[in-house]
Amino acid sequence: MTSTVPAPVTRTADGSALQAVLLDMDGTLVDTEGFWWDVEVEVFASLGHTLDDTWRHVVVGGPMSRSAGFLIEATGADIALAELTLLLNQGFEDRIDRALPLMPGAARLLAELAAYEIPTALVSASHRRIIDRVLTSLGPQYFALTVAGDEVERTKPHPDPYLFAAAGLGADPARCAVVEDTATGVAAAEAAGCHVVAVPSVAPISPAARRTVVTSLEEVDLAFLRGLITV
Repeated sequence: MTSTVPAPVTRTADGSALQAVLLDMDGTLVDTEGFWWDVEVEVFASLGHTLDDTWRHVVVGGPMSRSAGFLIEATGADIALAELTLLLNQGFEDRIDRALPLMPGAARLLAELAAYEIPTALVSASHRRIIDRVLTSLGPQYFALTVAGDEVERTKPHPDPYLFAAAGLGADPARCAVVEDTATGVAAAEAAGCHVVAVPSVAPISPAARRTVVTSLEEVDLAFLRGLITV
């Protein structure tokens, strides 16, 4: 999957060439990475298996097929991938129906991007059924486009979701700022050619070229994002 012809580069008065902001969901905007692990622990306990806590760093941020497949192989559980995926999605939905905490700074950032009419997309490895449930609380009005992990041929860490989102917004990936919380998501965004702001949620992420690491979304605002893309 490739992006369309990039939109012409236009700069604001502050010299920024930012065209769009692309945001991850779990662990970035909503505090749900722990939800997934808790559900995985419970489901495998019901199957008679105990998950090693070190595996949490392996499964975080990836597509359901990869995470679930790894846990089946690691535990030797007698369950098909499709059945496990269904159980995990159901368990996660039960949790977000009870509570959906936003990450600090998320509501303020979304409101600011909307106020300044910055094209914004939600780009997640979660399935569409999960995204739509989360959006009812997060606010669908904040996103011109949403991309689910089961709607692209290859999801994160491949660049496809971010290329698709940039194309859908008519933006050049090189003029997009991506906010991610996992190494898997960062890899996808960087492979697409985007500038990345990493806000690590579970495992540490190191700074790199075209990658800025912060400790919280409280440090991120529109001026910050515009400052990433000036040439």
